[in-house]
Amino acid sequence: MHIISRKKLLEAGKQHGTKAATPLDSWYRIAKRARWGSLEDVRQTYPHADGVTVGKGDQKRVYTVFNSGGNDFRLITEIFYDDQTVLNRNVLTPAEYDKEDREK
Repeated sequence: MHIISRKKLLEAGKQHGTKAATPLDSWYRIAKRARWGSLEDVRQTYPHADGVTVGKGDQKRVYTVFNSGGNDFRLITEIFYDDQTVLNRNVLTPAEYDKEDREK
């Protein structure tokens, strides 16, 4: 997979220290070597990855959310299986994730 952007992972590592940096770096290295074709493929490696649909109609987007760092962080991604690209959208704590979810 082509990962865009590692910068968000590195920023989360700086903000939260090794508690975030180590598992996010591990995720990056595994995802970079992966050849996922669907959420089911992702779940072979990350069984607790969730598909989350946001919006409706033409505005609908499907995100894949990974629990990271012993469930201390949520990595929100958008995966384009056809061209093997992962867009890293955000890294949030569970409280931040729940707040963002309520606001939508």
